[in-house]
Amino acid sequence: MLIIPIKEGENIDRALKRFKRKFDKTGTKRQLQTRKQFNKPSVVRRAQIQKAQYIQALRDAEDI
Repeated sequence: MLIIPIKEGENIDRALKRFKRKFDKTGTKRQLQTRKQFNKPSVVRRAQIQKAQYIQALRDAEDI
């Protein structure tokens, strides 16, 4: 459970923004999305490899 203390005279929009940022850092939404549908281990592994290749290509292009 997330607890966001609101200071005296603090704008509610600012407190809501802090809540959203804290909620995103916990990774709850991402975890719910991954649990929504089962992915085979081979598909997960392939996605990880593709992501690694993409990041490596970006780093190689940065070096050039």
